[in-house]
Amino acid sequence: MNPQTLQSFNARTGEPHGNALAASTMAELDAVVNAAADASPSWASSSGGDRATLLRALADSLEAEREALVALADTETALGPVRLNGELDRTCFQLRRFATLAGEGAAFRLVDDPAVAGGPPAGHPDMQRQWVPLGPVAMFAASNFPFAFSVLGGDTASALAAGCPVVVKAHPGHPLLSQQTYTIIQAVLARLKLPAGLVGMVQGAGVHIGVALIRHPRIAAGAFTGSTRGGLALLAEAQARAVPIPFYGELGAINPVVVTPAALGANTEALADTLASSITLGCGQFCTNPGLIVLPAHPDADRLVTALKSALASQQPHAMLTAGMRQAFAKGTARQLGHGARALVNDGADASVAPMPFLAEVDAARLVAEPELREEVFGPSSLLVRTRSLDEIEAVLRSVQGSLTVTLLGVDADTSDNRRLVRAATAIAGRVLFKGVPTGVAVTAAQQHGGPWPASTAPMTTSVGDAALERFVRPVCLQDAPAWLKERHGQPC
Repeated sequence: MNPQTLQSFNARTGEPHGNALAASTMAELDAVVNAAADASPSWASSSGGDRATLLRALADSLEAEREALVALADTETALGPVRLNGELDRTCFQLRRFATLAGEGAAFRLVDDPAVAGGPPAGHPDMQRQWVPLGPVAMFAASNFPFAFSVLGGDTASALAAGCPVVVKAHPGHPLLSQQTYTIIQAVLARLKLPAGLVGMVQGAGVHIGVALIRHPRIAAGAFTGSTRGGLALLAEAQARAVPIPFYGELGAINPVVVTPAALGANTEALADTLASSITLGCGQFCTNPGLIVLPAHPDADRLVTALKSALASQQPHAMLTAGMRQAFAKGTARQLGHGARALVNDGADASVAPMPFLAEVDAARLVAEPELREEVFGPSSLLVRTRSLDEIEAVLRSVQGSLTVTLLGVDADTSDNRRLVRAATAIAGRVLFKGVPTGVAVTAAQQHGGPWPASTAPMTTSVGDAALERFVRPVCLQDAPAWLKERHGQPC
């Protein structure tokens, strides 16, 4: 394909959809970033009410165009109207949630530390600790959530609420939807008489566009949702700049589900159905897909495996987002089989069609010894791990290194073994579940969507939930500030 153009494809047929779009040139990228930087001072000093007005207007405009947007998203992603309508609802919810946070002054957190007479160490000047916005944020849209983690997704919403302009690198998997969403944004900005540069967008299928964006000297931070490989490359670029910038990458995860004997018994068949639905949800294209199921040495574990095989074999996931992802899924499952896993439910379909679910089995020692078995397989697959002791379960979790989630089933009793499992899970995960399955990430105050490497590049932060705003501000201490500045109550000037 011509690197100067960008083509939309029908995700179900692989056929081109619509006219080719022009990819952004370096000159256009430079102009978009400069426009964002020029808009930065006024937006950084804006009130919480002004930020809330913009975020609510964006949500209203998305809903007004729901029918057309969902139809376009369905063509480009094959995710289906039910899923996509739900995702658009979530997108509007998080825009309005960050509007509420902005209106309540969440970005203007202030620590007031009045002067104390006398010399140090007890005495000190009058001091106030507040937050200031970082500046223009480069936001890299995700493939698997064309609304919620894309042009107007959570990163854009939280950055705007924090007082930062955004430059979106649209995902080439849904270019027409991205363009239409951007058109809606620009109409809202014009209606509210806000700078057009407050939200900019660049498009392109090659890596050069993303690299140029993160390298641009007026970009102040990066936010990314995608593959470990892509995130690691962009992290390196962010750190190699003359002035390094923070890079918040939410990357791959295999999300272990640890099944204890207490979770089996009468619940075995129901648990198998729940796991199968989670594995195949969205054709497995969720960052919280349960890619590893850790089973105990227990007679009912065999019953669970039998039931899970049956539940998966009866399902037919829809087409994957792109042909490239379909090919990567086939390679990922083949890699597991090549490193000693035994297929239980195998995807033998041609790589040009929608995949069948994949389930394989391996013992704990081999999983720990073979790093390739611990790599994320993006699609409807999971790997069963047979363990014989608590020591082996802990070894499996340690080998994972970092994950967005760990699920512990059947640890309701306060025992020394269950405490060990909780310690092992919290050591590697951003979120630990004790009921249900990890697919589904609530946008709420206590959410933590991140984790130790390779789950994310900044495990102290979250890309989902109220605290996502905190990624795009930094603390500043004002010492003996004049009265007029203190009267702003944490709102930058």
